[in-house]
Amino acid sequence: MAPSKYYFFYGRRKPSQSRPIVEGGLFTNRKTRGTVLPPLYKPNNKPPTKTFNPDLWNPDCITPKMQTKTHSSSEPSSLSSASRKLSPIARYVCDTIRRHGTWGPQVLSDLNKLHRVPPSTVTEILKSSLLNPSLSSRFFNWATNQKGFRHNFSCYNALACCLHRANRHRAADQVPDLMRAHNKEPTSKQFELLIRLHAESGRGLRVHYVYQKMREFGCKPSVFVINRVMDALIRTEHIDLAMAVFEDIDRDGLVPEGISFMILVKGLCREGRLDEAFTLLGQMREKACKPDVFAYTAMLKALVSSENFNGCWKVWEEMERDGVHPDAMCCTTLVGGLCKAGEIEKAYGVFKEMKADVFLIDRSVYGSLISSFVAMGKVAFACGLLKEMNDSGYRADLSIYNSLIEGLCDANENGVNKAYKLFQIAIREGLVPSFLTTNPLLLAYADANRLDDMFMLIEQMSRLGPQPVEDNLFKFFSFMVGKGEKQRVLKSLEVFKALKERGYCSVSIYNILISGLHKVREVKSALSLFEEMEKGSGEAFKPDAFTYSNVIPCFIDEGELKEACSLYNKLKEMSWTPSVPAYCSLVKGLCRDGEIDAAILLVRDCLGHVTSGPLVFKYTLNILHACKSGKADKVIEVLNEMMQQGCPPEDVIYCAIIGGMCRHGNVEEARKVFAAMRQRNLLSEANLALYDKLLIEHLTKTTSNLVHCGLKFFGLESKIKWSQS
Repeated sequence: MAPSKYYFFYGRRKPSQSRPIVEGGLFTNRKTRGTVLPPLYKPNNKPPTKTFNPDLWNPDCITPKMQTKTHSSSEPSSLSSASRKLSPIARYVCDTIRRHGTWGPQVLSDLNKLHRVPPSTVTEILKSSLLNPSLSSRFFNWATNQKGFRHNFSCYNALACCLHRANRHRAADQVPDLMRAHNKEPTSKQFELLIRLHAESGRGLRVHYVYQKMREFGCKPSVFVINRVMDALIRTEHIDLAMAVFEDIDRDGLVPEGISFMILVKGLCREGRLDEAFTLLGQMREKACKPDVFAYTAMLKALVSSENFNGCWKVWEEMERDGVHPDAMCCTTLVGGLCKAGEIEKAYGVFKEMKADVFLIDRSVYGSLISSFVAMGKVAFACGLLKEMNDSGYRADLSIYNSLIEGLCDANENGVNKAYKLFQIAIREGLVPSFLTTNPLLLAYADANRLDDMFMLIEQMSRLGPQPVEDNLFKFFSFMVGKGEKQRVLKSLEVFKALKERGYCSVSIYNILISGLHKVREVKSALSLFEEMEKGSGEAFKPDAFTYSNVIPCFIDEGELKEACSLYNKLKEMSWTPSVPAYCSLVKGLCRDGEIDAAILLVRDCLGHVTSGPLVFKYTLNILHACKSGKADKVIEVLNEMMQQGCPPEDVIYCAIIGGMCRHGNVEEARKVFAAMRQRNLLSEANLALYDKLLIEHLTKTTSNLVHCGLKFFGLESKIKWSQS
């Protein structure tokens, strides 16, 4: 007779007709509800131990208390939507780890209250966004140490995803090794998951590593997996590795699909390797299928995206030889590529073939052709295409109107009137004009001195555009001044004076005009604008930091060093930082005036306040440091390094040599440096004499300053009678 089996149960069993609701524990006497205890039974005086029930756990409490009442069906309102989807045990684990923050004895004490966490709950916890991803491996190991517990495949997959969320990609790649250590051989699904995660994150080399590891574990990849690996490698520009993976298809005895060939073909087209792409197309015809129009369209799109426009026509010819009839999308892609390449005649030929085949021609085709014909100067032909597009039922977009308006304005004076009519048509169609729409008209009116028409257009812009008119005018003057033509800059000054009388003025326009006038050597006009801003423009047009930075080089060019220094002091008083050109011009002016110490202080101030200072300023400090050695060889080494970096020596470099050597009392070494520069023809004879004179003067000034400081230190300054000179 078989021995009786003992059954273990915890808590309450499910009642039935022959078995009422009973309560009890392990090997305890059963007690039916409503019955009286036998007289011989003596209950224990100790209170019964409360077991942990996760259904009664309140996550809002810091220390969860067990409640004897049944759990209410309504959950706390503070729980997030993510936590409400979890089971009670998973919610308890996630909140415990989240509350303590780090893995430690407190977390283990709370988790040990649970009798057992099944694999399904472990998977649920690892997938949850409430768990800190950095602690996922700790919880996984804790679950592994449960007695008689074994993870299933979903647990390992959830662990890999959780490690990826924590950016621990290398640890996630070791999950198959962990499975083998737990005597659970990984399948191809685990490797496919890792490949997908790496591919979505754009890590092509990690995808290839997991693929190689998959083969080492004896898992044979399918064609679908190989396609995904090749696609990830090509997207990260590893075309040669993708070709090597493609060879594994034949080695494994698999049959490649058409998409397998097309993934490689598109990658080769992006790299410009058309011969290899055509070879793969031949293999595709033999092993898989004949490339259709969608395959050739994908090749054209890859070539257009990589700006290989010459290859587009080769693919088109190959498609014709293959007997594949193009569709509307294929022709549209080709026309766009040929227009960008400047092959307008070929693009228009394809356009006529589309019309002959009664294809639905997209508006982008008309837009590409119109822009290309305008660039060629065939504005009338482009206007004919616009009329044809309107007859076909299309409305032109703003880019088409912009190109046509620019072409008409560049044609002649009559074309400007037609461009304005086209501008009015665009407004009637509900289009909001941009700067590219109005800038050609403003330039044409300015060149033709049609200021009344310009004012009318500006007033219309103020009524239409959501952008302020001052911003568009600033872009307009920047465009005029940006070309650097003297006549155009002077014309912009005339236009600005006329606009200022109408009330169209701003500080930014003043700044761009002052900068442009300085570039074309109209310094007096620039200074007159600055004086106008300071005196007669009111509080609304007071100079700002850009104004002072633009005016400082103007004063330096005029030889007014004191005025430039006063502007620099104003900038510092207002806690503004001068621009790098302002620093360079000030340093240059101080060096020419012999103020070497002040120039070096400005160099240090520039490098301390500007993120990317001039390279010559950085080498100035290097030369000062080399002068501490008192040897000419050290200074010449720094000069050689500077010239190798493409930075020729300037005035500040020679002044740094003078200042550094005079401070350390090595005048002869400074003359050796100048002689070496003269031998290299980097210093003329006149400049050599000039710097030698400046060296003596600066040495005298430095010596007199030292003597004065010594007398002042010993209190003998009052006993010395200074001469009038």
